[in-house]
Amino acid sequence: MLAAVVALTAYLALDGSTGTPSAHGLGGSDRRSTTTSVAGGNVATTTPTTSSTTSTAPSPSTTTSTTADLPGPAGPGFVAGQVTAVGDSVMLDYQDPLETSIPGIDVNAAVSRQWSDGEAVLQQMKAAGHLGSLVIVGLGTNGPITSTDFDNMMAILSGASRVVFVNVHVDRAWQDPNNAVIASGAARYPHVVVADWATLAAQNPQWFGADGTHLGIDGPGADALAALVTRTLANG
Repeated sequence: MLAAVVALTAYLALDGSTGTPSAHGLGGSDRRSTTTSVAGGNVATTTPTTSSTTSTAPSPSTTTSTTADLPGPAGPGFVAGQVTAVGDSVMLDYQDPLETSIPGIDVNAAVSRQWSDGEAVLQQMKAAGHLGSLVIVGLGTNGPITSTDFDNMMAILSGASRVVFVNVHVDRAWQDPNNAVIASGAARYPHVVVADWATLAAQNPQWFGADGTHLGIDGPGADALAALVTRTLANG
């Protein structure tokens, strides 16, 4: 987890400094307000020191990631180096550990939020100049989505440095079709990746409440989901 945070911090510093790669009513918790927004802030970064060498021959360069692993430059309408997360009530369950893992993240999550509602939120944030260049989308729990819905979302997010879609774990008929839409959609766009919550969740039924969808706030499942999203954002 620490490695993912360090990697993400490095990405944020690069993206922000140069602009170069750098159903329902499924029972959302009432411990939070239905819509939560946390103002973003600067992410502290550490500048590594380099030791001098007396060797006259140039040292071979090393590469720790491929070009495909790097987020793209921030396009117009995005705040470089800022992370924005938009989701439904499941995101409320893991909001606290997500904010701990990604300091300064701007989280906007709401109970019973539909995919189209998320599109509207992202569009409003972009128009207002508040949408981060690194975006996390946690939607699809509350109803079916289509490839057209995915493309509509990406029309708004075109120009983002990286977009993470969190797939869904929900005891409804649309779970697998929605996850197929997210997987196929992500494969069509550069700098778009999927945090595979569905697989991890299926392996750990003990994390969930009676509805099989929501997590105990700040419980082990919430921590695991936040860690998964953070790693995926950092590493692609």
